[in-house]
Amino acid sequence: MTDDTTRQAGKPGDATANNGSGPAVGGDAGTNQPTSNPFGSFAIDFSGDGGGMSDPVSINFGPPAAPGPPAAPAATSDPAGTVPAPGGPRTDARHGGRTESKVIIIGSGPAGLTAAIYAARANLEPIVLAGSAPGGQLMITSDVENYPGFPDGIQGPELMAAFRAQAERFGTQIVDVDIDRVDFSTRPFRIWARGTEYRGEAVIVATGASALWLGLESETRLRGRGVSACATCDGFFFRDKEIAVVGGGDTALEEATFLTRFASKVHLLHRRDAFRGSKIMIDRAVANPKIAIRLNTAVDEVLGDAKVSGLRLRDTQTGETDEVDMQGLFIAIGYRPNTDAFRDWLEVDDKGYLVVHDETGSKVDGVFIAGDVHDHRYRQAVTAAADGCKAAIDAERWLESMGITEASTAGAW
Repeated sequence: MTDDTTRQAGKPGDATANNGSGPAVGGDAGTNQPTSNPFGSFAIDFSGDGGGMSDPVSINFGPPAAPGPPAAPAATSDPAGTVPAPGGPRTDARHGGRTESKVIIIGSGPAGLTAAIYAARANLEPIVLAGSAPGGQLMITSDVENYPGFPDGIQGPELMAAFRAQAERFGTQIVDVDIDRVDFSTRPFRIWARGTEYRGEAVIVATGASALWLGLESETRLRGRGVSACATCDGFFFRDKEIAVVGGGDTALEEATFLTRFASKVHLLHRRDAFRGSKIMIDRAVANPKIAIRLNTAVDEVLGDAKVSGLRLRDTQTGETDEVDMQGLFIAIGYRPNTDAFRDWLEVDDKGYLVVHDETGSKVDGVFIAGDVHDHRYRQAVTAAADGCKAAIDAERWLESMGITEASTAGAW
């Protein structure tokens, strides 16, 4: 369910990261710095020796926060653990937080957490249902060099930890659970996650989209070490290198053409005997002298230990295999929007992405959409974050128009 699925780092030699979830830990309002790693034991292997997590470098922002007072025990008459809080919304003793809010945000990538920052600053007390692997696809990204404000780049998990700490600093409650189903038929809207029902007067859907992969063990192992699913994000790292793009649609044709700006040669591999893309994109790729087209070709294995060094290719007609030297591999076989839970309630287009009305709205009044769950054109962290900002502002103004909240001050944003 988690967010923003398309920014996989492919810098040769950089390590990939494992998704992980940890306790929601807030920052220190006095220093504006997080007091501990919001993702718990999450670590990245930067050793480049192919040894996995044997020598990890943990992302840690300082000493752990001092423990607070012990939580009150749940009422014994309530085996489900849902205890009414006098004078306030329902709370879930199992998660130690609220289950009702003015706005619930589903997803915790750049779109979801930016929405949370803006919503919290507008006193909407947002609840973020972050997913069991929180942080979105930037959690499996090494170098991020195109997000503004970081001239030397930043590690993807470090960037998402900062997003999360900032959202929590302003009072966002984050719960690391996947949602099971939703009911948008009446307000408050209802969302179920791991046996708990959450209710919100408004909802922001920011569940992102996931890149499709070949399903090879070697591809997974070398993700972030030369294997990527985003040419726009990672093409720069392959300057003067020989690389391959897998796919047969417009995405593959476009990415192969784009990568010729950096690579010395781009091999365009497609397992069928003809491309599925538009004629103009096919003609453009065929005419490019830096693109070598290989039809009826499948990737059987990505070669290399610490980074990509080659590919084992198979002729899909004859079955013959050969190994070729290669320094990078871009997978461009499509994306899967994380929309399954919403298909009975919200519009989806012919590619399965949510349909947006008037910037961030949906066909359900009070349900807003942000990030890659609707955006199959840009798919960038910065555009997802911008979407999250817009969705939060639109949700706040809608709540105000419905008389649910009072007008916020001009300084709230």
